Amino acid sequence: MKKFEVALCETNNSLLLNATAYFQDDNDIRLVICGNAKELADAVLQNGIDCVLLDVAFERSREFAIEFTQKDIKVILLSKAIGEEAERVISNIPHDACFYKPYSLLEVRTYIMRLMVQRSLSVKLNMGIKNIDERLSSIFIRAGIPPHIKGYQFLREAVKLAVMYPEMINAITKKLYPSVAELFNTTPSKVERAIRHAIEVAWNRGKIENINAIFGIKIYNKGEKPTNGELIALVADKIMIESM
Repeated sequence: MKKFEVALCETNNSLLLNATAYFQDDNDIRLVICGNAKELADAVLQNGIDCVLLDVAFERSREFAIEFTQKDIKVILLSKAIGEEAERVISNIPHDACFYKPYSLLEVRTYIMRLMVQRSLSVKLNMGIKNIDERLSSIFIRAGIPPHIKGYQFLREAVKLAVMYPEMINAITKKLYPSVAELFNTTPSKVERAIRHAIEVAWNRGKIENINAIFGIKIYNKGEKPTNGELIALVADKIMIESM
């Protein structure tokens, strides 16, 4: 897979050095350091930048941000200042996210990858290359989950949410179940039980082993049953990988 091109426009030399070292051997991201407006403009023109980490104090930051958002280049702002004045400046600059210094490079990287996955999915789904509902239906039916039970519908929406918002998979009880419940005007506990029941049905039918065939590797031995979170995470990962 082609690496994502990420431009870093940072006025703090120490943070520049840290970021350069952090992303040096990254398998997914190639970091392009931009020290001034000309270097940033050239990077966008020559490298096809996917995302820009833009220091609010960088020259022409607002002008660049407006231009980039129109070109579907993701903009993540970096700010040293905190307070009402800083919030006023930031609110006046188009952006997808803002991190305050000192920021965690791991958190920044995680957010970049989430933005890239979302953009890739959005583009491909809008173009009709993949129909996520049809793909999920195929996976669940092969796994032995019948479409007429509530757990099937809940599972489908849960996976779609996990694809678009990967952080939800780490907060199933607090975020994922409540989000699905809101879509169907029900309660999170009923969502959890219905999904568990759907997995039980598949397990009792003896078709859960088909998951191994779906993923091409042996994930479960005969008789093993995935948890709600395991199945949602597995299917979401497969959809994301296929859509990249």
